[in-house]
Amino acid sequence: MALQTWLGFFLACWVISLSPGAGAVASMSCGLQYGFLRGYWNALGLQLGLLLQIVIVALGVGALLATSAAAFAAIKWFGVAYLLYLAIKQWRAVPEDLDQGVALRPIGKPLALVFRGFLVNASNPKAIIFMLAVLPQFVDPHAPLLSQYVIIAITMITVDLIVMAGYTGLASKVLRLLRTPAQQRRMNRTFAALFVGAATLLAMVRRAPA
Repeated sequence: MALQTWLGFFLACWVISLSPGAGAVASMSCGLQYGFLRGYWNALGLQLGLLLQIVIVALGVGALLATSAAAFAAIKWFGVAYLLYLAIKQWRAVPEDLDQGVALRPIGKPLALVFRGFLVNASNPKAIIFMLAVLPQFVDPHAPLLSQYVIIAITMITVDLIVMAGYTGLASKVLRLLRTPAQQRRMNRTFAALFVGAATLLAMVRRAPA
């Protein structure tokens, strides 16, 4: 991949990652619930989902998804259901009374958080269609494809890890300002509403005409 092409793709990665979406909401939610170090496992799961999307596009399966109404709908509605599940879980999250020094913050299991992040990205067919439209613009069909897609994957994942670290860390800092259970409950319900909003947006996505 030529340096000029890579720089253009690098800039595009920052724009894509910084754009608010389900991944950002999931990262902030985990940072709020579990703190940075524990909550960042979710970001690792997001990258596994992102890697799966890149592989799907690289193998040409993304083109099939773009033309198959049934496959698109199945993945989309699974994603909607999962985001709504996360909304309910966030709404019902148990707050802790920091003023009383009680440590009630749930201890999220790393593998569970990784799987949670993976499902958020893997169940978003819009992201696969988007990458199917964007990634080929940065690929030279006359050069070895494997090495180009490896560079694309490393670049996207590295940028997204940095951005999600920012979202997770920001939310974990906010946690320290939420001293009472009532304040934390309001924040949990705010994030629950954001998950519902992300689910609604995903539900409104329509497959482009073939």
